[in-house]
Amino acid sequence: MALTESRYEASELPDLLPIYYRRLFPYPQYFRWLNYGGVHKNYFQNREFSFTLKDDIYVRYQSFNNQNELEKEMQKMVPYKIDIGAVYSHKPSQHNSVKSGIFQPEAKELVFDIDMTDYDDVRTCCSSADICHKCWTLMTIAIKILDRALEEDFGFQHRLWVYSGRRGVHCWVCDENARKLSQAARSAVAEYLSVVKGGTDTIKKVHLTHPIHPSIEEAINVINRYFKDYAVDKQDIFGSKETWQKVLALAPDEFREGLQIDFVKARNSAQRWELLHRTLTKNMNTYHLKEIMLQYCYPRLDVNVSKGVNHLLKSPFSVHPKTGRISVPMDVKTLDKFDPFSVPTISSLCQELDKKTEAEQENTSTENGEEPEMKRRTRDYKKTSLLGPIKIFEQFLDKMEQSRKGLLLKQSDIERDF
Repeated sequence: MALTESRYEASELPDLLPIYYRRLFPYPQYFRWLNYGGVHKNYFQNREFSFTLKDDIYVRYQSFNNQNELEKEMQKMVPYKIDIGAVYSHKPSQHNSVKSGIFQPEAKELVFDIDMTDYDDVRTCCSSADICHKCWTLMTIAIKILDRALEEDFGFQHRLWVYSGRRGVHCWVCDENARKLSQAARSAVAEYLSVVKGGTDTIKKVHLTHPIHPSIEEAINVINRYFKDYAVDKQDIFGSKETWQKVLALAPDEFREGLQIDFVKARNSAQRWELLHRTLTKNMNTYHLKEIMLQYCYPRLDVNVSKGVNHLLKSPFSVHPKTGRISVPMDVKTLDKFDPFSVPTISSLCQELDKKTEAEQENTSTENGEEPEMKRRTRDYKKTSLLGPIKIFEQFLDKMEQSRKGLLLKQSDIERDF
């Protein structure tokens, strides 16, 4: 079953978005994130937001002085999509009044974008924008590989992983040193994490060197845990001559003909995988075996998204207009349990809200007969399945704030010593 818009109608969006932005969008947490504790003056005020409105009207260089201003404008404009850009030298809303060349991007999270369409040459179950449980494993593998590398190889502590709402995932690396990286440094990180290289006409896209880099060995360890179940059983990459020939094209020339004959005699994918594994291992060709596994399972990054300081990326908690699904934060500790099909849609959230509100209206009243707006709104998402993703987001924010307090204490101790 591919992920479709079966439980959501795009025609509902104009009616549902005002409710979502008025009652469900987590403005306080969102502001906490992008304000970064107010450590740097004008950090939030100089941030670019981009709104895509109804009928694909695209409005760039939006900026806001505070949370209240952001809320009012989002509720007024009702964006179909929200993108977040860089922190600039001046307010983006005033970019036309600033002298040419002075208006420059100064900071932005280091971001990564992984899209399932980039795996179309190695998945047999779906293509294009469709996804299913079989190929979603690729996103699980990608997150585990990249998250480890970002933490252990680069020392980044604050990594927010977000489901895009349709067919991919995004990562926002929010450490201060990551936000300050130059374009050249971002490019270097993206290249370091890129192993699968070459366009649609390139047959062999992975070329390992000796010795294999420790980071790639770590990636292979992750892939090893999934490869048999994912590639051999679920994707059935050895199931037909058409699919197994794609695999054999990546094997050394001297073994290809013999394996082709053995594959025809074999009864199923599992036997063919065992033949390939045994042949290459016996002949000390484990490099080629690892290259095949990496080509089928290693993360495929859109490096241009990561390289550009001023590149926009879809915001967490934005609604995907095609599926209606919310772009929700993900818990890396429970990745194997994450199901893109169970992510709430804007219509399911509004239905949940209606049911809870109707039940509560019979029992709840205030002194003047109305609930205060702020009190009501802060509770509304708790009545829906958006509560879980918001809790994950809050845990991420808490960790960032604790780290910031720790740095400030350390800094004050150093200053006192002097």
